[in-house]
Amino acid sequence: MIDKNTNDDGTRSDSRLIKDYKGLNDSVTLINGIISGSLMSNSTTEEKKERVTRNIKHLEVMLAKTDWKDEDMTASNKAITDGKAYVG
Repeated sequence: MIDKNTNDDGTRSDSRLIKDYKGLNDSVTLINGIISGSLMSNSTTEEKKERVTRNIKHLEVMLAKTDWKDEDMTASNKAITDGKAYVG
């Protein structure tokens, strides 16, 4: 079904791409914050690792989409690498 988030060719609309890219950046911020200790400081290590793992999976799914345009994925790729090192 084509909607306002999808172009006629099935790719994501520009407005959807912007929202999805913001979602990537939110995951990057969360992963980096947990690793640095600035976020979830009252959580257990297990809870932090679970949150990082979920956000890594989100980043991987989103980065696998083939209709990105010229968005810079450097921070997302680094967050995946750093997150996997953190989780162990």
